[in-house]
Amino acid sequence: MTQSRFMKLVSSKVHLALILSGCAVLFWLNGVRACWGGQIVNNAVRAWARQAIQQEKSLTTRQAAERTLAVLYFHNKTGWNQLKLLQKGLAIMLMTDLSKVKEIQLVERARIQALVEELGFGVSGLVLPDQEPRVARLLGANLVVGGDIVREHANDFAVQSGLLNVMTENMLGKPMVKGKLLDELFRMEKDLLFQIIRLLKIELSPALEAELKEPMTGSMDALLHLFGAIEQSDEGHLKDAQDLLDQSLKEDPDFGLSQGIKGEIAEIFRTDRPAGGGGSSGGGSDIGGITRKQKECAALRNKLRRSSFRRRRF
Repeated sequence: MTQSRFMKLVSSKVHLALILSGCAVLFWLNGVRACWGGQIVNNAVRAWARQAIQQEKSLTTRQAAERTLAVLYFHNKTGWNQLKLLQKGLAIMLMTDLSKVKEIQLVERARIQALVEELGFGVSGLVLPDQEPRVARLLGANLVVGGDIVREHANDFAVQSGLLNVMTENMLGKPMVKGKLLDELFRMEKDLLFQIIRLLKIELSPALEAELKEPMTGSMDALLHLFGAIEQSDEGHLKDAQDLLDQSLKEDPDFGLSQGIKGEIAEIFRTDRPAGGGGSSGGGSDIGGITRKQKECAALRNKLRRSSFRRRRF
């Protein structure tokens, strides 16, 4: 082999190594999507969260792609403890819709949950406003949405939100929606969704706009069971989460989000040792085998039975 051919070969291998190295960096910064489905925390996500915190000093929001958005959980300030399910539930509804908008790079819920737990914020995952910029930077996001659920009077509620540009620390807008909970939950979420999209100056195609106006399910019971399943999974009770997802799919067999989350949990049982509480089905049980989350779902359903909303299809 001549020296020139040898040098070309070495150069090509170095070039390939640089390309692969660059791809590895991009793969990591994009959240290692191949390692998890996005909703349920697994061992790979927890490892990512620990490393993100360890490398915090070297992170900058400039690493984030334009319109990389983190939707944080909403604070329940209604005084009605049963609405705690909506803290994560409303965020999940928004994430599901925003994930359909190609102009937005959405941070997966599992990454948010794992990170806030590693930061010591607890399983609730609630982030105070002064901590939002730090959390967003660790998540690689340059935009963050959060807010409060407040009770105005009687059965009238408001969701007060905010869209923050993390790099400039400027509030781009404060979307707010009002309505009756739970009667108008679907409508309130959609109103909030389109306000956020307008603040991001994104033009939707007529087809996508029509798609986004459709509710994720026609059954409130199915939705509430899904919210309970998320809570159970975050507490480490994966079998209980599976049971709630089964109930969700019994109410709406075509509920895609429940199907997807059930698949994520099945994959964890195949590949991981369950994170957190070890996937026990008994850790959150009450008398008669009814879990706490199931009781919360039942309480909310009883509230719905006093309105005409429960039997309404969308």
